[in-house]
Formats: sequence, structure tokens, C-alpha cells
Amino acid sequence: MNVLLDECLPRKLKYDLPGHTVSTVPEMGWAGTKNSALLRLAEITFEVFITADQNVEYQQSLRSTVLGIVVLVASNNRLETLRPLMPKVALALLTIQPGDLIHITP
Repeated sequence: MNVLLDECLPRKLKYDLPGHTVSTVPEMGWAGTKNSALLRLAEITFEVFITADQNVEYQQSLRSTVLGIVVLVASNNRLETLRPLMPKVALALLTIQPGDLIHITP
């Protein structure tokens, strides 16, 4: 599965999803792009967008997106805080469908 990690997430998280092709927003040259434009760009290449922005569902109209969106719910965006969530993310990637919004909690 082609997965895009939001720029607010540590890039090292990409290594916690073996078996998937994972890129980061900065790697794609999209750093600083507003969420609405970012989601439109991501839809061209990616199937899933992973973010820690818990407001993404309220800021954007997600009804028409073909991306599956995974929101990591954590107290901060540090690698050591988010890494324990990654097994749940890996499981979610097995079943996520276009347009799904999944919250991953500790």
C-alpha cells in the first residue's frame, strides 16, 4: 500500500510499516502545503494519509476523498510516543478503504 506520512510526524515512523511503500510530505516536496491541497496531491499517488492532526476531519471536507486517513491520537508527536501506536496502524492498513477515517489511540 502507498502511504503518506504527514510532515507533523517523525519521518522514522516510515520504518515501522514494513511491507508498505511509505513516503513523507517533505520527501515529496510538499512541506508547508495546506491540508486541502495536500490531500488533493496525495490522492494522485497514495492510498492512505497518516497524520496526528486530530482536527483534519473538521478542517477538510473528507466526503469526496479517495484516501484512507489514519489519525494518531497521542499526547505529543515524539517518536517514542507514537511508535507504540504503529502495530495498530499496521492492522488498520489491512482493512482501510478509500474514504475511511480511522483514529488510532493508545
